[in-house]
Amino acid sequence: MGNNFGMKGYMKGALLLTIAALIVKALSAVYRVPFQNLVGDQGFYIYQQVYPFISFFVVWTSGGFAVAISKMLADAESSSHVMERKSTITRTVYMYLTFLSLVFFCILFFGADSLATMMGDKQLAPLLKTGAFVTLFMPILALMKGYFQAKGDMAPVAYAQVFEQFTRVCVILAGAYIIMATSTSLYAAGNVAVFGTVIGEIAGMLLLIYFVKNRLKFPKSKIKLAKWPIIKEVTILSLSVSMSSLLLLCFQLIDSFSVFSILLENGMERLQAMETKGIYDRGQPLVQMGITIASSLSLAIVPLVAYQSKKVNGRGPIPFIQLTYRVSLLLGVAASLGLVIVMPYVNEMLFETNALTDVLIVFVLQIIPFSIILTFTAILQGMNRLKVPGIILIGALLLKYIGNQVLITKIGVLGAAIASNIGLFLSAGLLIFYLKKITQAKLARKDFYIKLFLASAMMTLTVFVMDKLLQISTVFLSGRIQALVIGGCLIFLGAIVFLTVVAKTKMLAEKEWFMLPFGRKMAAYQIWLNKKK
Repeated sequence: MGNNFGMKGYMKGALLLTIAALIVKALSAVYRVPFQNLVGDQGFYIYQQVYPFISFFVVWTSGGFAVAISKMLADAESSSHVMERKSTITRTVYMYLTFLSLVFFCILFFGADSLATMMGDKQLAPLLKTGAFVTLFMPILALMKGYFQAKGDMAPVAYAQVFEQFTRVCVILAGAYIIMATSTSLYAAGNVAVFGTVIGEIAGMLLLIYFVKNRLKFPKSKIKLAKWPIIKEVTILSLSVSMSSLLLLCFQLIDSFSVFSILLENGMERLQAMETKGIYDRGQPLVQMGITIASSLSLAIVPLVAYQSKKVNGRGPIPFIQLTYRVSLLLGVAASLGLVIVMPYVNEMLFETNALTDVLIVFVLQIIPFSIILTFTAILQGMNRLKVPGIILIGALLLKYIGNQVLITKIGVLGAAIASNIGLFLSAGLLIFYLKKITQAKLARKDFYIKLFLASAMMTLTVFVMDKLLQISTVFLSGRIQALVIGGCLIFLGAIVFLTVVAKTKMLAEKEWFMLPFGRKMAAYQIWLNKKK
């Protein structure tokens, strides 16, 4: 591997990518709030119907293929004929990705009318055609990101990811504002939003090209290596690395094909069905915000698991696996329960109305299993255990699809949220069972769950009491302003109470906080809170 790729350099690079991932995911969740405010629930429905098609390829490329390429190039360093092997890998993967990108482009562009018809809205076809151009940048983006990561040089990848997302968000919001101020065409606003993703990909690619300059070369290989094993390895690796993120997008794809069309079949008016699906989709940015820390945790701590798994001596990966589980469950419960108890205010504060609050309360419960799935699939990938997690997540997709077909017909859009929760909670449980089976490790002690329950109960009780007091003291306010004041105060107070109980009961040791992204301040707070007065 490159000189930067020692464990110390790797962790430094992983931290940089973690920070970049936090920024990217935060931007991805946050921009949807002003976008929804600009275009309304119907406009949000239009964008969310097409979004998972486009993001599927972006995530698979930026996350999956880039990491797979970097691993294969890094592994080639320890083989004979290093340069020839790396050249063959690079050329083969590039040609394979070019083929895939053309196939996906044809499916989205030429199949746009069919896909739109299957979703029950033919006017979505132009958006799919615009989004199809994202796939054409897959090969060069994946190759350049993989090249830098293989060398342990994470900075260009981190900068490109942030620049790509920042450009995308700016184009989406500026474009939507201009469209709504001039033509007020919601489908045109949606098309501009999809176009923003294309522009973002181009921006990220251009920045990476600037960093690469003349360093990325394809010397002609003098030895012949079989192409099929390379293609097979990069496919399996890319899917395993990104499968938990792709799971979220696949759930959204299932919703795109089923929620709106089933609501229409059950007699709901077309405009009402669009708005209902748009309101239901408000849950997506809330879930994304909730799992941001968990997904960043997987980037930061999983390299430790992989590193410790390969060591002959030492503690092994078990302490890191236990820490990952406890932190992901802790953060998942905090984010999910926090949103549940303040959802009426959050809904109105962010999205102008408190419509379908009960549906969104059920929806955000996904944060708990998703936090575990994200980290556990990454851990198992680091341990080279890919088959069983893949089967489990495919099972989750089947449950989601069947659940949508059965439950939406009976109880409306609430059924889609319940179907997601069934698939995700079952998958998280199976992943926990599988990891415990292969490691023979106890993931957490009984007192951890007692302390977690105590922290949750204290937060809930505090928020409930303060909610009543704030309602009395803000009677002179109304609507969104009142939701903003009360909701903001309750979120801040709930977070303080929860973290204080966590710190006071020492749910995590100080040294464990230091291993987590941005955990130093929490460790310092815990030390201060527990020192003898």
